[in-house]
Amino acid sequence: MDAQRIKFLNVPIDIVNPEDLPNVISGFLAAAKSPPPRATVLRGLDDRQPVKGQNIVLLSLSDLLRARRSGEYRNYVCNAALVIPISKCIVSGARFLTGKQVFRYMPFKFVINLLSILERQEHSLYLLGSKSRMLRKAEKNIHATFPRLNIVGRHEGGMRKKEESDVIQAIRKSSAALLLVGKGGIRGKELWIARNSRKINSGMRLWCSDLFDVFAERKHRPSDTVFNMGLEGLGLCFRNPLRFFRFFSYVRYKLLLLFYKIFVR
Repeated sequence: MDAQRIKFLNVPIDIVNPEDLPNVISGFLAAAKSPPPRATVLRGLDDRQPVKGQNIVLLSLSDLLRARRSGEYRNYVCNAALVIPISKCIVSGARFLTGKQVFRYMPFKFVINLLSILERQEHSLYLLGSKSRMLRKAEKNIHATFPRLNIVGRHEGGMRKKEESDVIQAIRKSSAALLLVGKGGIRGKELWIARNSRKINSGMRLWCSDLFDVFAERKHRPSDTVFNMGLEGLGLCFRNPLRFFRFFSYVRYKLLLLFYKIFVR
């Protein structure tokens, strides 16, 4: 696959040229269809058992710093099949430390590109999370935009603990090429994917945060100009003033870059 993984501040990120993204995703889809190794079958772990799937992580600056200190979240990122930077700070920081060009993706456009690739190959999608009405509208709009993409199931968030096993079984039986999980009633948020990774299926999984709200036309994505300037978080700060305290995390990040540049090879 045309993806290069590097370590940045001791956290993995992948360099994927947008032109190569279809090849990378096609490689994941082919791997998901591959039968288990013969040695695995001989040990009694046949293809009817859960197989670890391919988790995709859209990594922001706050996620990067979190992955440096949080054991469970760090494992989730380190074990992901694809770690895509969405922060301009990560791109400039990686260039500063490694001299490599890292490609940044807008989360909404990345998901749109991913769904386009799946539609061209007539693959399937399962939607999980958000409120029932919003999820139905998001499904309707996704189906209108990608008519050849087979949406094989959906389940709103807020599921009780005793319902979770039934939902997991439904996702597994659907054999969806992509499980798209959005916030809203999902216990553990993206860590729900990590904790249930071996129980679902061998397809791709992506935590898409509030993108269901965008698909349901309840929220607007940032403009290309705002995103390219790296100012997409500014509007969120005005909606939630506590986000201004992330400035201290930004300062810490800059100090880490200087420390690694001077002392760490």
